[in-house]
Amino acid sequence: MSRIIVFCRPGFESEAGRELTDAAALLGVFGYFKAQAGSGCVEFSLSGSETPAELMKMLPLNRLVFVRDWFELIVEVPLPKSDRVGAVIDALRESVAGPKHCDRVEIRVSEDNPDHDLGNFARKWIAPLAKALRGAGLMEDATTGQDQDRLEIFLPDFSTAMIGMSHRNNRSPFPGGIPRLRLPAAAPSRSALKLEEAWKVFLSPDRKLEVLGGGKKAVDLGAAPGGWTWQLVRQGMLVTAVDNGPMDSDLMASGHVEHVTADGFRWRPRRGVDWMVCDIVDQPRKTAALASDWLANKLCRYTVFNLKLPMKKRYEEWLFCQQLMADRLDEAGVQYRLQARHLYHDREEITCFIERLIS
Repeated sequence: MSRIIVFCRPGFESEAGRELTDAAALLGVFGYFKAQAGSGCVEFSLSGSETPAELMKMLPLNRLVFVRDWFELIVEVPLPKSDRVGAVIDALRESVAGPKHCDRVEIRVSEDNPDHDLGNFARKWIAPLAKALRGAGLMEDATTGQDQDRLEIFLPDFSTAMIGMSHRNNRSPFPGGIPRLRLPAAAPSRSALKLEEAWKVFLSPDRKLEVLGGGKKAVDLGAAPGGWTWQLVRQGMLVTAVDNGPMDSDLMASGHVEHVTADGFRWRPRRGVDWMVCDIVDQPRKTAALASDWLANKLCRYTVFNLKLPMKKRYEEWLFCQQLMADRLDEAGVQYRLQARHLYHDREEITCFIERLIS
């Protein structure tokens, strides 16, 4: 069974499948995908001699945009109405590619799963299943502070379990690629969650201290009412909020924000700043060019921005914007690190992070 189970935002199965197919082909690994529209899950089958583990070792998850998380499929098991634990243990014992060095089990259901009973069952099933797996010698005792491979079980319904393994160094730190964030009452808008998630996805805990702390200066383009500005202020930054619309009054009372009434695409600072963020809904190519211009002219060191993708040809539009940014930054002689991801709190947009590297 040479398959990888891929998780993405429901409705973006084609984009995730095509992206993984293309990325694998560039590494000389070929395969094909199948997906049920709206499921948020893709099955990628390898057609050559390479194994899923070999491909996942060559291809870091953080290079992919539409793929939120994945695991190597070991076995697909029909679940009886009784003794489901026994069915899983029997299937893993019989499997040649059984789990190795796993010390934890994660049980997942579809993001938009309409069956609440299935979700409740998955949560309650973890404890007895983990105990039985350890008793059968199929899962190691949990270790303290050691990140190990993890046994993964995806339940599309009550009758099937897709069992696999995620690799410790190449998976999302959040099961299914979905961080569970709460919106504080003080946040001016729900968009604040997107920037918080972006930092969690693109920055390690150590890098967050380096990149976000220290009283940095930031610009928020298209800031009103202030969801992203609020996040920047929470990090202790001094923020220039650029928007023709009104800002949240409580946020302005903080004393950390200067509101500039101007067009975010046209306004430029007199001096470079540490951060530029942009959540303006406009043509993605226009936003990609804007971010490239800021970096090429050394107006910022770091930037997070959203690209609103068209309903048709979303994957193609991302590839075009990616090449546009690469061409402009290479032409300007800018060394940079780019990451992009279709975040949980995104909808039709994807979020990009670019760091201008200083040698």
